Amino acid sequence: MSLYVDMEKKFKGFSLKINFDTSKERLGLLGGSGCGKSMTLKCIAGIEKPDEGSIILNDRVLFDSKNKIDLPPQKRKVGYLFQNYALFPNMTVEDNIGCGLKGSKKDKQPRINQMIELLHLKELEKRYPLQLSGGQQQRVALARILAYEPDVLMLDEPFSALDAYLKENLQQELLEVLKKYQGDILIVSHNRDEIYGLCEKIAIIDKGNLVLTGNTADIFHKPAKQVAARLTGCKNISRVKKISDYEVEAVEWGIILKTEEIVTDSINYVGIRAHDIKPAKDILEDNSLPCLPLRIAESPFEKNIICSSNSNEIWWKISKEYWLNILNEDIPEFISIPKASLMLLE
Repeated sequence: MSLYVDMEKKFKGFSLKINFDTSKERLGLLGGSGCGKSMTLKCIAGIEKPDEGSIILNDRVLFDSKNKIDLPPQKRKVGYLFQNYALFPNMTVEDNIGCGLKGSKKDKQPRINQMIELLHLKELEKRYPLQLSGGQQQRVALARILAYEPDVLMLDEPFSALDAYLKENLQQELLEVLKKYQGDILIVSHNRDEIYGLCEKIAIIDKGNLVLTGNTADIFHKPAKQVAARLTGCKNISRVKKISDYEVEAVEWGIILKTEEIVTDSINYVGIRAHDIKPAKDILEDNSLPCLPLRIAESPFEKNIICSSNSNEIWWKISKEYWLNILNEDIPEFISIPKASLMLLE
């Protein structure tokens, strides 16, 4: 099983240029709104037509601009889970699942029953979509897609229609289903936590361009590019000037930073994740700076201490337990940016 995509689609003031391939993997497309993530899925599905390039699925050419090949959606064998699930409101759960299968109802019933079992939909067979929760609707939509055994499964913002408190459990349920699927899987999201939890590989898309691909955990740990660091949640990024092979000046923060990695000429930024900042004993400690608090933002389990450095903000995230038991509810005079956690970015 493999999917190869190399295409370009032009719009007024915007051009989508994407090139990637997968082989029986869960690939997450991560990017901000309007970057071209959903359009990529629509081009693969045949809903939209690229201007140039080719799309090949399991050695079948779905699209080739040079050879004028453009298979219609129904011949592509692509499963596409829309954001709103697109269930038929006048059909029951079992009828929705079976609507894409060929044959009589009797012929289709074993496959329908198999999907009901797989997606934990027992006792819901006779219900209509409006009688289901958001999570149940998602599972019905997924069952309908899986029933006809597509060669690639594509999920477009699969949790966008769900309440926040439902997402964590449903993400784990969805992951268990996806692990059993034998084809390629593409998941579009602007939510880094969803991509991290569901996908083995990640493709970072920014303004229509694919800027970085690789192992999800590796890219979150070491994003390499400024845009990748930002899209994976890094709040603290500064432009730099190279001082030496192991020193940079963080321009926005007004500090000289020592690095663990060698600073190449391609490095233009440094980043530090908010969780990786540490308290410092004094200003003589490596990579330390005064902690001048601007404000404290509360979340249910964390404190976000926003400090000022050279008229720019630095975010420091700590658990409430750390705040109470280690800091004793007192903001330290100095903080440090550990060399081991410093990210050098192009």
